[in-house]
Amino acid sequence: MTDAPSVVRHWGNRIRFPRYSLLATPLQWVATLVVAVAMLPMAYLLWRARETIGSDHIDFLLTANTLRIIGNSILLTAAVAISASIISIPLAWLTTHSDLPGRQIWLVLGLLPLAIPSYLGAVTLTLALGPRGLLQGWLEPLGVSRLPEIYGFSGAWLSLTLFTFPYVLLPVRAAFLNMDPAMEEMARSLGSNRWRIFWRITFPLLRPSLAVGMLLTSLYTLSDFGAVSVMQFTTFTRAIYVQYGLPFFGRASAAFLSLILMALALSLFLLERRISSRLQHFRDISGARRPSKTVQLGRWKYAALTFCTFIISLSVLIPIVVLISWLGRHKPAYALPLDLPTLTQNTLGVAALTACLAAIATLPVAYLVIRSPSQWNRVLYRLAFLPNALPGIVIALSLIFFSTRHLLSIYQTLPLLLLGYGIRFMPLSLGSTRNALASVNLRYEEAARGLGAIPLRALWRITLPLARSGILAGMALIFLNVVKELPTTLLLSPTGFQTYATYIWNSYDEAIFSQIALPGLILIALCALSLIPVFAWDRLLRKGNGHSL
Repeated sequence: MTDAPSVVRHWGNRIRFPRYSLLATPLQWVATLVVAVAMLPMAYLLWRARETIGSDHIDFLLTANTLRIIGNSILLTAAVAISASIISIPLAWLTTHSDLPGRQIWLVLGLLPLAIPSYLGAVTLTLALGPRGLLQGWLEPLGVSRLPEIYGFSGAWLSLTLFTFPYVLLPVRAAFLNMDPAMEEMARSLGSNRWRIFWRITFPLLRPSLAVGMLLTSLYTLSDFGAVSVMQFTTFTRAIYVQYGLPFFGRASAAFLSLILMALALSLFLLERRISSRLQHFRDISGARRPSKTVQLGRWKYAALTFCTFIISLSVLIPIVVLISWLGRHKPAYALPLDLPTLTQNTLGVAALTACLAAIATLPVAYLVIRSPSQWNRVLYRLAFLPNALPGIVIALSLIFFSTRHLLSIYQTLPLLLLGYGIRFMPLSLGSTRNALASVNLRYEEAARGLGAIPLRALWRITLPLARSGILAGMALIFLNVVKELPTTLLLSPTGFQTYATYIWNSYDEAIFSQIALPGLILIALCALSLIPVFAWDRLLRKGNGHSL
């Protein structure tokens, strides 16, 4: 039942919204333009499909190779989403509800796989767990002469699971923290054991957050190019990249495969929306919440520590140990890239520019949906999230097709690369910016207006400083993803322009593993540092809700 003060605040905000009409009108034009640009790849691919798809492409769709690509992509996506959930649910529970020793440290370590690009993680896994890898060298004294091949579905599934499960861990952990323990205690008082309580009470409350996490993991798996290429497992992204390199019919086939991949990603996006709407009645709607009691693990403490150690070893320790071992085997002259300062400047420059531009672009959309939630503004907000369902290779190809036909002057230029990054990752900033603006009390802005400040000045001097932590967290997420983005950079970067991601990929493609070590470690360090604002924002939210990290 909703408390009366919240109802009064809700209707009070709605009554005061028309006062912002002077600011809302220009912001609506800006927000509409931003969303229109973000929808450009989807609109252009649909328009191109209407022009180019014919009987040849229908036959191409029904070939055994295309059907195999579709089957591989769906199978890998489902397997990664399920296995990531199996890892994340117990890890989230252990770091929130149990007396696991050092649970804060285990939480930080459990989120560190976000800082390891999947292609770099896949490369290290092949050279650690595959034939003639580090593990085989350790097992040879025991009579193990050759480990089984890691390539194919098993390798792609393992690498993507290990480096995407934090996308499920974050929302599931938030659901555990926000869960009122009263219902579990009531069920326990009626005689239910812990397993029955979990399946009948706890798990239904987790399902909306679990659906969001599985959607993020599924979209990442569909859009991944590096890990599946390293593991030699053919999915949409790998097939599209190969077709794009072929002359004549190849680019048309790449566009056609991009349309199929876009349709599959949008289907997942809409399926999650439908599941979430059906699961609204599972949400915890109690007014006052109190932290759950810490569960004593007892003799299960060692099993929990073994589980956490095993997951962190595979997802964090193996990549770092392999990179350090490569660095130690070779002389510094062979281990260093040719121009390390330029790589750093390029990587940090495009990441910082994209984060700033995306934060500025998403601000009008987020502000309008909070302060002036009209039907049109809500539609703009929902449309702005659709690019999150588009794989990076689809966005990059659509911008290539558009620029080569209509704006050749921006083809293979830095603005086109920044546009591709912005469209790809803008939704990451939109959600956190909206939540940050929603946390700012409307009365502060009204007080500034009462003192004579115009709406734009009140926004600049009052609202943005109060919401800066959430906005910075969104910018950090964009920075993190741009730093490790591979397919968009490969396809849209200017000639001769390299980032750490493309340098590592080109070195792997040429089998120069010694030159991967130092750039790989620097890339992981940069990604880990960009997670600090996200941790700070998460800690601030937990502190506001009465929870610790």
